[in-house]
This record gives sequence, C-alpha cells and structure tokens, in this order.
Amino acid sequence: MTEAAPRTAVLYRMWTPDHLCPFGLKSKALLERKGYRVEDHLLRSRAETDAFQAEHDVETTPQTFIGGKRVGGYEDLKRFFGAPKKDEDAPTYTPVLVVFAMAALMALAASRFVYGSLFTGQALVWFVAFSMCMLATLKLRDLSGFSNRFLGYDLLARRWVRYAYVYPFAEAFAGVLMIAGALIWLAAPVAIFIGTVGAVSVFRAVYIEKRPLKCACVGGSSNVPLGPVSLAENLMMVAMGVWMLAR
Repeated sequence: MTEAAPRTAVLYRMWTPDHLCPFGLKSKALLERKGYRVEDHLLRSRAETDAFQAEHDVETTPQTFIGGKRVGGYEDLKRFFGAPKKDEDAPTYTPVLVVFAMAALMALAASRFVYGSLFTGQALVWFVAFSMCMLATLKLRDLSGFSNRFLGYDLLARRWVRYAYVYPFAEAFAGVLMIAGALIWLAAPVAIFIGTVGAVSVFRAVYIEKRPLKCACVGGSSNVPLGPVSLAENLMMVAMGVWMLAR
C-alpha cells in the first residue's frame, strides 16, 4: 500500500534585500506542520510584489492558494485550519499573569541559589519585589500612555496629575530596595502608600462605580481589565510593606 502524496499549497511571499516578511515564514511553517508540500514563490522586489497584488486584486502578502483557490494571508490561513478569529481588542489578563509567573519563578530560583530551598519567606519578598520592578518597567516604557489610562481611575492622580508620572518610579524604587533588603524603613512605607491608594481607587472604580475600565498596571496599551488582578497587585504591595516593617 503506497502512501498518499502530500497535499500542495502555493505560497507567495516577500523576500527582498530590505524585507523578509515574517508572516510569510509563519505561513510556510504552518502549512508544513499541517502536512502540505509548499510551492514557495518569493517576491524579490517591490515591483514584483506590486505586480502580484495587482494581478490577484489583493492588498497584502503573503497569499496562500490551496486547490486553486485563494485562502489569503496568515490570519486567513489560521482560520482555514480552524483557529478562531483573533479579537485584538478583547480583554485579557495574560500580560499581567505572565509578569507574576516570571516573578515567581525568579524568586524561587533566587531562593534556591541563596538558601538551598525554593520555599522561603525571602522568596515571597522577592516575588512581590520582582513583580513591582517588572510592572514598573512596563509602565516606564510609555510613561505618557500609562499616565493617560491611570488618570482614568486613580483618586490621587486625579487631584495631583504629577502623581501619575511619579507612581512608576516609586514602584520601581520600593521594589529595588526590597530586593536589596536596604532602607526598608523607606521602601515599605512607599509600597504601603502607593498600594493603599491604588487598592482604594480600583475598588471604587470597579465595585462601587462599576466602570468597565482597562488597567494601567502593565502600561497604557494593554487590554488588561481593571478588576480583581489589579486589586490583588495593590494589596500585595500593602501586605508586603506591612510584613517587612513588622519584621
């Protein structure tokens, strides 16, 4: 019994001296994973690409053809194989959960290296501190965008706009000192203050005013909803600041 011949897909994608289309590479890899033999046509110049687009009445490349019919670009190809259509505006907790997961792994790794054990009290301190530093970094990537979203719900920032610009630096400052175990008398009150203001602001906006807002916790361009995760982030800072002062 002979094996069936692989199905064939025809792919047109850009590969010029100035531009290697990433979606073309993704399309080719996806087709091959699905068991297709790819008839790969490289568009080597802008003129060649323009001529192809004009001939097939399309505005973008890559373009995939299967069974003589045009499937479309990379997103069309994913849907052809059953993937749901991606909603770029859909709310998601993924960015902040990724930060927390990585901070937890870093804290456990540091605890294992220093103390020979994964689960220590210091690992918990590092988890919160690493989270604060990573979240502050994301905010500082686009301070203006962060402040625009932060002003939508933070009670102190509404009264003193500059606080929206101070907040990420205060978060990073407290986080770095917590990691170093230095100036805790200063770092802990800062964490308690910004965490308390943040928690009250989130609780009021979400649970009292019931406004459907997006969180500024990972910067101004994310689709993270303002809600339980945002509240938990602030409460963690408060709890850790109180615990470190108590120690």
